[in-house]
Amino acid sequence: MKDKQQPVCVLFVCLGNICRSPMAEAVFRHLVAEAELSGRFRIDSAGTGSWHTGNPPHHGTRRILDQYGISYEGLRARQVAPADFSDFDYIIAMDNQNERDLKSLARQADAQILKLLDLVPESTVKEVPDPYYTGNFEEVYEMVQQGCRALLERIRREALA
Repeated sequence: MKDKQQPVCVLFVCLGNICRSPMAEAVFRHLVAEAELSGRFRIDSAGTGSWHTGNPPHHGTRRILDQYGISYEGLRARQVAPADFSDFDYIIAMDNQNERDLKSLARQADAQILKLLDLVPESTVKEVPDPYYTGNFEEVYEMVQQGCRALLERIRREALA
């Protein structure tokens, strides 16, 4: 069991780390800050692919986060690294393929690998669609918001109680 003094480490993962996972990272940071728990968390995001490494979030992600007053300052795309599976407590995938890719990369994972919308039992949709292809950043934001709220509640029960 993790020492209660250590931060809870959460990594959000999508394909390229420019749309969904940085949106989830920013939304989760915002929710954690609102709950006055920022000092209790380490939050990051990554992609299973490397082609966007070093890039800021997609302009559609930035636009929707600006619309809701959520900061994405300093976010840059990176690829999932082998150390992530031991450095993070929760690794949150956006869709089935991300989850499969993570589990195949994991070898031995200390982290819980979960799909974001599996945390929202009332959701009939279980995958966050990629707005890079759909263009529907508003729909994705709503799903990410729901999933991040549910994740924070789960972590409060499991790791912060």
